[in-house]
Amino acid sequence: MDIFKRISEHRREQEQAAWSGSFAEYIDIVKEHPGVAKTAHARVYDMIAWHGISEENGRKRYKFFDNEIFGLDRTIEKLVEEYFHSAARRLDVKKRILLLMGPVSGGKSTIVTMLKRGMERYSRSPQGALYAIKGCPMHEEPLHLVPNELRGDIERELGVKIEGSLCPSCAMRLKTDYGSRIEDVMIERIFLSEEERVGIGTFSPSDPKSQDIADLTGSIDFSTITEFGAESDPRAYRFDGELNKANRGLMEFQEMLKCDEKFLWNLLSLTQEGNFKAGRFALISADELIVAHTNESEYKSFIANKKNEALQSRMIVMQVPYNLKVSEEEKIYRKLIQQSDMKHIHIAPHSLRAAAVFSVMTRLKESKKQGMDLVKKMRLYDGETVEGFKDADLKEMQNEYIEEGMTGIDPRYVINRISSALIRQNLEFINALDVLRALKDGLDQHPSITKEERERYLNYISVARKEYDELAKKEVQKAFVYSYEESAKTLFNNYLDNIEAYCNWQKIKDALTGEEMDPDERLMRSIEEQIGVSENAKKAFREEILIRMSTYSRKGKKFEHGSHERLREAIEKKLFSDLKDIVKITTSTKTPDENQLKKINEVIKRLVDEHGYTTGSANELLRYVGSLLNR
Repeated sequence: MDIFKRISEHRREQEQAAWSGSFAEYIDIVKEHPGVAKTAHARVYDMIAWHGISEENGRKRYKFFDNEIFGLDRTIEKLVEEYFHSAARRLDVKKRILLLMGPVSGGKSTIVTMLKRGMERYSRSPQGALYAIKGCPMHEEPLHLVPNELRGDIERELGVKIEGSLCPSCAMRLKTDYGSRIEDVMIERIFLSEEERVGIGTFSPSDPKSQDIADLTGSIDFSTITEFGAESDPRAYRFDGELNKANRGLMEFQEMLKCDEKFLWNLLSLTQEGNFKAGRFALISADELIVAHTNESEYKSFIANKKNEALQSRMIVMQVPYNLKVSEEEKIYRKLIQQSDMKHIHIAPHSLRAAAVFSVMTRLKESKKQGMDLVKKMRLYDGETVEGFKDADLKEMQNEYIEEGMTGIDPRYVINRISSALIRQNLEFINALDVLRALKDGLDQHPSITKEERERYLNYISVARKEYDELAKKEVQKAFVYSYEESAKTLFNNYLDNIEAYCNWQKIKDALTGEEMDPDERLMRSIEEQIGVSENAKKAFREEILIRMSTYSRKGKKFEHGSHERLREAIEKKLFSDLKDIVKITTSTKTPDENQLKKINEVIKRLVDEHGYTTGSANELLRYVGSLLNR
């Protein structure tokens, strides 16, 4: 890549996107694209929608959050629909502070950071273009220049809604610089930028004794008072507070509830009326979305204080719990590792899953539903099929505890422990056992875990170990099957032939001798027993398979061994069961003969080529599974 060519192209793109002109020219732009005059809340929602919205299982999925936020689909849908979409349509939630409340490392800050970065990119696109009065310290909407008496007619003419009034600086400049001729006022296209303090602000509380309210609302420039004569002269005031600079966009209020009360008072009129008081001026209009975040304990302390009722009524509180899906939790760890300098160290398959099983288990609450334990619940939440439970049961469990996911082990702790396993000297790979060992060792150092919780968490590590053991055995056994798909297909077709004859009271003809025989009951039961189909239930199970076959046939689809989830599982388990002794002997022999060595090398090659292992991690897996099978 030619670095300086790319820099030159980038500079040229920025120059081409820039625009400035008179207010009269801006009106022509508004006539053609009324969206340029939308509110900050509408701009945030449109930015999210601009990235794409899809629908899965009756739920909306917002592609903007893909690759960064995992397992919080319900939370994100509620956030976008109940707050951003409603606020974009000028419903009353527009007049509320958005407060994200949840446990540490749950994704609150990530959501806010994504919104800020997304707004920056969107303002550089043709769809997200926005304009401001040139030289305005608050980069305000040019339509504020329209006198209040004329707004009704002009709104109907342009198809827009004009809210707010000129800031003191622009009101003075309109008279002094433009002789009140609003059509001559210069307008420019602006690009939101947190770094340049344009339309995006961040406020973080510090020592209440030293932090000044000017950080929010701006301050008097005392060096200019002798020149301009009064503190109420806009030219003697710096409109550089976070509320000033975040106008037209978004302001992040970090750890809002730790803030001194005097900083929160300004938010009362800003949220309800769209303005705030600064210096010796009339109320200053501001169009901005305020996003704050806090943890649950601080929020409970806040609402317990009666003095905070006014501000509390002006908040929309959105819970941001921990993710409760194992597969999504894996993605969180993978993303964080990819962002580090340790991504060159191989992490054996299922290692991150083992960690995810542990962390998700700590966040789940025991269901009151009969026959449901935490492992089954974890699988249902992750989209797996659990015998005896349906989608209705899943929805019922998801609504069983409002606070589920608000406690447990946070991703930051898990990734810290994985990091400690990765950082060991001369390491080429780590596996699930290394990760689980690191998680276990770290529990003693965790500052907020009680003795009872530690015992419970150790039990969850044992559960994660058992889950991994099953995956490891299945992976090795599958790799041992020569031409696995072909073997599965043969066994599958054999089973279908037999159940078809059984259900239709027919005989089976031997392919070689032509002899007619009764259906092979022993074969059918050896497969069905793998998934717990009882003697009494075998007839119903076989008839269910035949009905599924005929349904596929009517639709012109081929019924294959993966078409029925439970039958697929039964076929796999039967194959693995038949191979168990071979696997045990081959992996446990200290001095394998030539034939066994050849078999081991074939299995290692298959694990490397098809399952994502390295030669070292595949060898380690074989040794471990051998020890499991010999117990």
